[in-house]
Amino acid sequence: MASKFEIMLSNLLKARFPYLYIPTWEEERLIQTIYLIAQNEELINTPRKVVTWSITDGISSYRKTKDSRSPWEVLDLIEKTRSPTLFVLKDFHIYFGASGRQADEQIVRKVRDLSLVIRNATYPMNVIFVSPTLTIPQELQKEITIVDFELPTYSEMSHFLEEMIRINRESGLQIELDPTEKEQLAKAALGLTLQEAENAFARAIVEGGTLNRMSIDAIIEEKKQIIKKTGILEFIQTDIGIDDVGGLDNLKNWLRKRNKAWYESAKLYGLPAPKGILITGVPGCGKSLIAKAISAMWKLPLLKLDIGKVFAGIVGSSEENMRQVIRTAEAIAPTILWIDEIEKGFSHVGAGDGGTARRVFASFLTWLQEKTKPVFVVATANQIKTLPPELLRKGRFDEIFFVDLPTKEERKTIFRIHLEKRLVSEQARGNFEINEENLEILSELTEGFIGAEIEEVVISALFEAFSEERSITINDLVQAIQDTVPLSVTQGEQIKEIREWANLRAVAASKRSAAEENTVKSQSPQNISAISGGRN
Repeated sequence: MASKFEIMLSNLLKARFPYLYIPTWEEERLIQTIYLIAQNEELINTPRKVVTWSITDGISSYRKTKDSRSPWEVLDLIEKTRSPTLFVLKDFHIYFGASGRQADEQIVRKVRDLSLVIRNATYPMNVIFVSPTLTIPQELQKEITIVDFELPTYSEMSHFLEEMIRINRESGLQIELDPTEKEQLAKAALGLTLQEAENAFARAIVEGGTLNRMSIDAIIEEKKQIIKKTGILEFIQTDIGIDDVGGLDNLKNWLRKRNKAWYESAKLYGLPAPKGILITGVPGCGKSLIAKAISAMWKLPLLKLDIGKVFAGIVGSSEENMRQVIRTAEAIAPTILWIDEIEKGFSHVGAGDGGTARRVFASFLTWLQEKTKPVFVVATANQIKTLPPELLRKGRFDEIFFVDLPTKEERKTIFRIHLEKRLVSEQARGNFEINEENLEILSELTEGFIGAEIEEVVISALFEAFSEERSITINDLVQAIQDTVPLSVTQGEQIKEIREWANLRAVAASKRSAAEENTVKSQSPQNISAISGGRN
């Protein structure tokens, strides 16, 4: 069965489009596909001879002379051809003005002249330009049609993986993968070229002696190379598990239910890949932490987008930067795209920038709504009220979650996580026990504290013990709590505003008891201050 690309390309060839331009790094795979199309009567009606040209090898099936490597020689051959032929010109973009070079005016003119010759030829002819970069002179923009050659599909990558397994087994290497593990490896390699995938699989075999679920790490390392070249996206390596995030049970359950949404088995239920979530709430309550935890739980690469870098650079580059971000994220899909503090880039869209922010925002919105590649967007926001309403309407994100001040039980969990993480030595821990009694005391004293403040309490207490060369005590922690002025006091008004907004527009990320829910609804800034012990 013909692929979408094969059908599209064959239709353009049958329609006698004179010039097609296919930007791709996968020259070999593309040319193999072109050969298959050129010989398939069902696709193309009239089979055609394929002639390739490059500046190093010259014209294929042609006398190997210095002249055959000249662009003029192949252009003359196109003009003289009197049979069904498909010409593939490799890296011809160097004559079109690539990388700041001056375009060759005579060659550009000759290509324009040949357009009419190709259209009026008795036999069907077409020219395909193949290059890793897209460069089209102004004079040829009406003559050339751009065709996208997608990276290997899941089916192609799965077939390629099976072939690698077969070859390595024949050489004596023992590789035992169940169907689920094969699917995970093939899915993880999506977004790589076949050459990059081969490198990643070979690296995994060398490092681990076989292919298994752990080989995904080698594939992610290969994908890192793609990210580093963008300069806008950052690849985040994290080992933070979902259990390292205290509380947020509603959000965690939502994520767990979608853990296998990237597998082929999800299609049996007619399920689409999740689009993404927008997380808002009180600063310092774990919004960024949860983005890292999703990556670890789903075993997907995590890309962090710095919106500020999108708008940096020369005029007109912002739109191209956003397109590059989208292309890169989709190229290595399935992946997670984390946009931290999204309001810093998209609040006050269109204000005094010549419309640049509005155009970038519009392209981002369109992609959020219509994207088909499995890119899960995690956007976090502290000042969500400053975001344009278009971003918040249904269809952009699967859900909007609100992260409030941690509940009593969540504070216990947060204390437990940070104490167990840091009290690893006998000298620091001493006789201190991380038991229910101590956690109850600490939780009671930290009403109104955010997760980041609880972590800082533990660190401050440990510094106190370290300075006196002794182990930590409950009194150290209590004193650190008493010395802390929580965010719920210093930013009480802002927290109230966030809560009022989220009450009707967002899903609570945490599970609260009825009593706790009533307390939250009734809290004013003055109440919060009182609960926190009236610190000033």
